[in-house]
Amino acid sequence: MGVKGLQYFMERWCPESCLTVNLGDMARQQISSDTTTSPTLVVDGMACLRHWYTCKDWVCGGQWKEYMSILRSWIERFTTAGIKLVFFFDGVVEEKKRHEWVKRRRRVNGEVCKVFCYIKLHGEQPGRNLFCLPSGLATFTRFALRSLGQEVFSSVQEADYEIASYARRHGCMGILGQDSDFIIFDSAPYLSVAKLHLDSLTTVLYDRQRLCQAIGLYVSQLPLLACLLGNDVVPEERMQTIRNNAMAAYRKKCATAPQDQIVLAVSMLVSSLCDAEENETGLVPQSLTRSTADRCLLEKGICSYLLPIQETSEQDDAPFLSSGHAFEKYVNPEILKACREQHRSAQSFMVYNVLCNGLIECSNSLEDEEEDELLPQAVVYKTCRQHIYSLLLLSRANDSESEELPAIREWFVYPGNPLKEPQMVQPILASFPCERPSLDVLWFGSGPDVSTLRLTSFFSIFNCQEVAELHGAIEDFLLAALCLVIYIALQVPSLCSEDVDAYLSQAVCLSFKSPQELQQIKLPFLCSRAVQLGSLYVRGLSHLLGANCASGCPLPNTALMPWHSFDGRLFHSKYLLAHSAAKENVLLDNNQPSLSLFIQLREKLVQVCTKRSRVLQSRPRPTVLDQSQRTRYRDEHKARISGVDDNWRERGEATAGGWRESGHLSSENSRETVQQRPGHRRGGRGQYFHSHFHPPTIHVNTRSRPEQTYSGWRHSRGRYQLAPRWGHPPAPETLAHPARERRGAED
Repeated sequence: MGVKGLQYFMERWCPESCLTVNLGDMARQQISSDTTTSPTLVVDGMACLRHWYTCKDWVCGGQWKEYMSILRSWIERFTTAGIKLVFFFDGVVEEKKRHEWVKRRRRVNGEVCKVFCYIKLHGEQPGRNLFCLPSGLATFTRFALRSLGQEVFSSVQEADYEIASYARRHGCMGILGQDSDFIIFDSAPYLSVAKLHLDSLTTVLYDRQRLCQAIGLYVSQLPLLACLLGNDVVPEERMQTIRNNAMAAYRKKCATAPQDQIVLAVSMLVSSLCDAEENETGLVPQSLTRSTADRCLLEKGICSYLLPIQETSEQDDAPFLSSGHAFEKYVNPEILKACREQHRSAQSFMVYNVLCNGLIECSNSLEDEEEDELLPQAVVYKTCRQHIYSLLLLSRANDSESEELPAIREWFVYPGNPLKEPQMVQPILASFPCERPSLDVLWFGSGPDVSTLRLTSFFSIFNCQEVAELHGAIEDFLLAALCLVIYIALQVPSLCSEDVDAYLSQAVCLSFKSPQELQQIKLPFLCSRAVQLGSLYVRGLSHLLGANCASGCPLPNTALMPWHSFDGRLFHSKYLLAHSAAKENVLLDNNQPSLSLFIQLREKLVQVCTKRSRVLQSRPRPTVLDQSQRTRYRDEHKARISGVDDNWRERGEATAGGWRESGHLSSENSRETVQQRPGHRRGGRGQYFHSHFHPPTIHVNTRSRPEQTYSGWRHSRGRYQLAPRWGHPPAPETLAHPARERRGAED
């Protein structure tokens, strides 16, 4: 967020502080003045994501191969100009900024609702005005940059602070980002990525020295100004009274001052306070009359901008354990040191936050809150996370498995979670076919036995140990994809054989397609259910990554990257084909080697699922609403979708309306038995959806009650559960409008 209104003020009222610069020229000037160091830009990776991801498709889950080519070209442009890049990404969310994190997540959740409304009304992707980053983009981008030979860091405290500290310590030529906090830090020049022209390498430099000259402050006084204006630490509303008084005093001197001169008004106040207390040693002037709580908050905000004067290494920038060594009894010091180093260098995921903070978070995903049958990704992957937590915390070989492990705090964004407090998730020991492994052995051991143990640990987390039999027989990325699809099939009762075929076929076909070919895929329409399934898969890849890091990396992390096993447009096209009963050779692009590999993967999946009493059935679904259904949807949701039509162009501050109370799903619910699908497909080439849809029944084994049929998952009293329909299966129009049943239950 940065400092409220500061960058706008500089651009409108202080244009002399906004300098258009050429980065190539800056690099050459630095080389001429200092031949011992190469010109270096510190890049705020989180701020660049929206500018990097320019692929046409984003709603289907991401065009990851194309995204990789974009990153490669972006890096090459700077390398050609002789500029070294160092990337930083948020590795933690500090608790002092949690309120702002929650506020943003709720706002985005409201925008996600609008995205799904648009898809259901129009059958196509909304415009860029509703753009949402593909799930997992920040996580996988840091691994992508490392694979391209770049130096990448994940922060262990506030990323802005680490960026500014690094840039100052190493004498970097600038910070490339989009956050006005970099104006406040007394560090390298702040350069705008939003105004960057890659072809000419020109952008805007926001000069803090010229700003200070214009507003009559010293650079050392900028932190107090930032806190009074409002930033991520000090909420804007907390200092509203001070700003009102400052504006009133300013207007006495300048009666015609417009409202957007608030920066000048507060600057005048800061200058008067500091002049009156020239010998003041505290961070907040005593003459600034505020409550004790407000003064403490201001001091905390000011401290967040104060960079260390002495030379320090990156390892000394943050405390070793922010949780006060709460997990010291469960984890060896060598493990803690290793996980911190891997986290810092962006070579690991999830492990550091669990072991060193006892907390993890996950941002918004493209999930339809009106979809009853597909569970939120946080619920789907909860079991595997519990297994990961257990593996990490039961790290010492002599630990008692009966000892109660500490719960992990989870901040996961999904429909049904109000984000008022973290959910406390208890570690659960996975079922191992052998003796439970020690984390010391998994991380530091060597030899073929240890390699086998790592694989066993990894697949045990996802309850599909049989997949290890294919290790070495198929590519690692396909092995990972198979593991993930099996896990989803076991956890999501509504997943049908068509969904599985779409997942596996696109993973097999992806390696044969170039980014250009993937861009040329034509989608006759978009299906909201396929959109959520695509997001679910990509989120699953991040859980595979966390499990792999926890298990000592039995698979190379690169095999778990989405550009190897997923493309949104390709998956969507396979989904439409699979649900239109396309033949298998059509689904596999008439490629015999691909077809053989696909059959091998599917046979293993069926084998594992059958062993766990999960038999997939064929359940083709309508892939688009007809006009009468669209009209009915529009009529039933007028309040929600007002402005979601073709003329909807306002972004707005959307609320998280429609969120339900948080709920959890027992893994036992994933063990239902269903009819097996027919061995052949109906229909032919080019048939994308059925005009007559008859959903088959999902049967659940019961002994003491009549047969139940289920139309999907509903939310009731804070828990996800199967919605029963005694007797006959639900009518097709009921399934076409999943919101209908939920609304009735809530009423």
